[in-house]
Amino acid sequence: MKKIAFVLLIGALAFGGCDLFKSKKAAKKPAVRTKAELREENNDVDFQAFVGRLKKAVAAHDVNAIASMMTEDFAYVLGKTTAEDRKGEGVFKYWDENNLWPELEGIMTERFVKKDDFWVAPPQFADPTLNYDGYRVGIRRVKGSWKFVYFVNG
Repeated sequence: MKKIAFVLLIGALAFGGCDLFKSKKAAKKPAVRTKAELREENNDVDFQAFVGRLKKAVAAHDVNAIASMMTEDFAYVLGKTTAEDRKGEGVFKYWDENNLWPELEGIMTERFVKKDDFWVAPPQFADPTLNYDGYRVGIRRVKGSWKFVYFVNG
């Protein structure tokens, strides 16, 4: 009898020390989110439809479709142009000359987040602690419909 009690005691100590019976739920730690991830994402159907059409137009380099989605004073260069300079086909010529189509396509794959009055991509631009100064896209509602407002760098 003493031998059985001894074997059970040793077995209990051996199995008590291993992680076999510990709960997996306690080991899981919650993910830490950055400020940019905490910002809300626009789930409006009309916004998602607009972004979907814009992505398709950018991928196809459909300048007519993109132009119809832009504001009249679309910003494509910071500080160097006036509103008059930005009208017409100058933006597409600028994108062609500087080979910016791949950059625009890449940014359009990013998630849009709210920054002031705009919905911007990439989300890093909306986080003031990151000091993001790369290319970014801005979309906002103008007179009741969504418009492509800017694609700038800097």
